[in-house]
Amino acid sequence: MKMKKYLKQLLPAIAVITLILSHSCKKSEGYNQVVSGDKTKPGVITDLKVKNINGAAYITYALPNSDNLLYVLAQYNINGKTVRQTKSSYYTDTVLCDGFAQSKDYQVTLWTVSRANVQSDPVTVTVHPDTPYYLLAKKTVQLQADFGGVNIKAIDKGKRDLGYILIAYDTSTRALEVQDQHYSNIDTINYTVRGYAAANRQFGLYITDQFGNVSDTTITMLSPIFETLIDKSKFSNYKLPSDSPTAYGWEVPFLWDNKTDDYSNGWHTAPGAPPPIQCTFSMGVTAQLSRFIMWERPDQYAYAHGNPRDFSIWGSSKAAPQDAILPETASAGSVYGDWVDLGNYHYPDPPSGLTPGFTNAADAAFVAAGVNFNITPGSPAVHYIRVLVHDTWSGGDFAHIMEFSFYGKPQ
Repeated sequence: MKMKKYLKQLLPAIAVITLILSHSCKKSEGYNQVVSGDKTKPGVITDLKVKNINGAAYITYALPNSDNLLYVLAQYNINGKTVRQTKSSYYTDTVLCDGFAQSKDYQVTLWTVSRANVQSDPVTVTVHPDTPYYLLAKKTVQLQADFGGVNIKAIDKGKRDLGYILIAYDTSTRALEVQDQHYSNIDTINYTVRGYAAANRQFGLYITDQFGNVSDTTITMLSPIFETLIDKSKFSNYKLPSDSPTAYGWEVPFLWDNKTDDYSNGWHTAPGAPPPIQCTFSMGVTAQLSRFIMWERPDQYAYAHGNPRDFSIWGSSKAAPQDAILPETASAGSVYGDWVDLGNYHYPDPPSGLTPGFTNAADAAFVAAGVNFNITPGSPAVHYIRVLVHDTWSGGDFAHIMEFSFYGKPQ
């Protein structure tokens, strides 16, 4: 009896909740309804205004008074061959038309579209976008001879997704062929494509964007600078007072013994030693350096333990360079005592994207293969090298490296 009385008291509340839920569901379904049986042609947009930007234009408008409206459709040809369509929902009064190849007049046709997929009469407006970013970047392109190849510089102020396509004369086909494709969305482009003999060769570069637009080509004749592996048999230790003490029999000369596996020795500093973490050695020759390859400790030590994460390479051309406490942060080209900063480097993050300490076999293989780093272009010729480790992947107070190979032009 008590249960029946309780249910009788509860029924009115259940009825109210059911009514509310029913009303809410019906309202939600109507709000999201896309398909409609109303075949009435919707009205056109009016009061069109254009705001031109780089390679694109915003078109604002007034929507017609229609409960059946779903979106506004804009259609336009961006480069004489590619037709793009962009849509804007009935929640907004603006549509973005982008991908235009040049700064000139373009016709954009717009329709309103109903929930029954019925289009309105077309409305046409003229836009005149500002210069597209790929063309702005093209104006800044510089091609210069570099060690073993060509150096490419450009500025992409818009930080857009652009492709830098290098072509060069191919002696087998006797034509300019694509040699390298470099894609980036950073503002400062500066990289070198190597692998060419020190002889005159025709090089060219053009830029593409994500819409398939292609710039004209910069063509130039360049002679890559001679580059060779600096002879490691002439290397020797040049220990200075502030250099780190070593440990476990891992001494500085192991940095040039051509052994990179974890069953060999490398350079290992003593844990607990005061900073800086560094070592110094002579190459035995004076050379203008172009790049170097560094092998960190591989296998289970990849992206862990004492492997350098951030480091600098300093050099000296003095006959007997004196010790100096080098700064933890300095720009390339900075001079302290007898030493010049040849470059500041961050070891690449794990290619897998995994967090260091949880890396996979592919990351370990990347470490074992060695990583190429470029010496800052225009750096002076040097005879002595000082490696300064700023921090390691474990954040500890010691570091280890397996091997170095330096490339450049001996004097």
